[in-house]
Amino acid sequence: MVLFCPTGWGRPFVAALLLLVTACGDEAASPGASPAAVGSESALEHAVRHLDPKYICPMHPRIVRDEPGTCPICGMDLVAKRLAPEVSRYPQVVLSGAVIRNMGVRTAAVTHGTLWKEVRTLGRVEYDETRLAHIHPRAEGWIEELSLRAEGEPVRRGQELAQLYAPDILSAQVDFLLAIDPRSRGGPGVRVDKARNLLRLLDVPEPIIRELERTRRTRNRVPILAPIAGIVTRMLARDGMYVRKDTEMFTIADLSRVWVLVDVFEHQIAWLRPGLKAEIGVPAYAGRQWEGVVDYLYPDLDPETRTLRVRLVFPNPDLLLRPNMFAEVVIHGGPKENVLRIPSEALIVTGERESVVLALGAGRFRPVDVVTGMHRGGEVEILSGLDQGDEVVVSGQFLIDSESSLQASFMRLSVAGNAKTKALPDTQVRKER
Repeated sequence: MVLFCPTGWGRPFVAALLLLVTACGDEAASPGASPAAVGSESALEHAVRHLDPKYICPMHPRIVRDEPGTCPICGMDLVAKRLAPEVSRYPQVVLSGAVIRNMGVRTAAVTHGTLWKEVRTLGRVEYDETRLAHIHPRAEGWIEELSLRAEGEPVRRGQELAQLYAPDILSAQVDFLLAIDPRSRGGPGVRVDKARNLLRLLDVPEPIIRELERTRRTRNRVPILAPIAGIVTRMLARDGMYVRKDTEMFTIADLSRVWVLVDVFEHQIAWLRPGLKAEIGVPAYAGRQWEGVVDYLYPDLDPETRTLRVRLVFPNPDLLLRPNMFAEVVIHGGPKENVLRIPSEALIVTGERESVVLALGAGRFRPVDVVTGMHRGGEVEILSGLDQGDEVVVSGQFLIDSESSLQASFMRLSVAGNAKTKALPDTQVRKER
């Protein structure tokens, strides 16, 4: 049989043939093949000889048998057809010492060791929602003598924010004064307690209640006091404004402790738990670190990003961490021992697969697929694909991987084309040639 080099393939086609000869050279000859025949056959013929044959009818291709015979329709002898298998994605690549030196190929051993569980991600500083105070009036009325000027002002706990004139509160004061009058009838003790509790329910401060009891005089306005210390983040109240019970006059946030919300990828959440230590840094204060803990793992993943939201808590005594700041976050999960690891620079990631180039010695290299785990400090955990003591290429591996993939493509084209030719009857093969 005469073989022709397809137009345009040139040297790569010849290289593929040579690689095919090399790949098959160490295999035992098929039963029945003489040493002379094996030595004289071409690379393609040798490759096709190792393929499992099927027998088909030249006139009726749907007739396929595993053994020689005749067509049950027309009686013609069945013709052997060798079906091309899937050629390996990664043929070996052989490089001379000079080429290895010119490419700067370096290798590193696959070793066992300890990797620290760690998640590095970005987060956002938020208010601690357990330290927010929303201030509403307990009775409808009018804001008078507003003490604050604008949002963002700091306040102390117990600081007066405004004065409120409310007819219901004034009426409750009158009832309290009547109850404490010794001339009142019908159980003064019970009436006094009820009147005092009503004032408390209307959010009248205790000092004002004691003042009423001492002076026996009502107040037209009562003060609105800050329940916590913090920053006024929302302010709807204005002088002369009429407010109802559902009016949020002020919102105060205590920033002495803040939340940091981060998104963690799905493959990293298995070992996360509340209580783990965490660190953050913010661009505004380069070089400074804050220490906190993992507080809560939210129950559901984001369906689009496939990430889990995690809440961290950090003390903020000097109030330098401000809501909506971006933070660089590190969550520490402790050590993972006896891990098979390689340098991260040896890993080839294409989006569809992860692989490394294995150094076999004597200038021979072969890419292999791997399954990775943790990535930490310039090292990568290997879950499968390598063994301890293997040598992987850490410099020049991309060129070797590309060459291997290119040669594998030519081998698949060559083997498939030859198998198609072998499946044709001899007369048709000669005709097509």
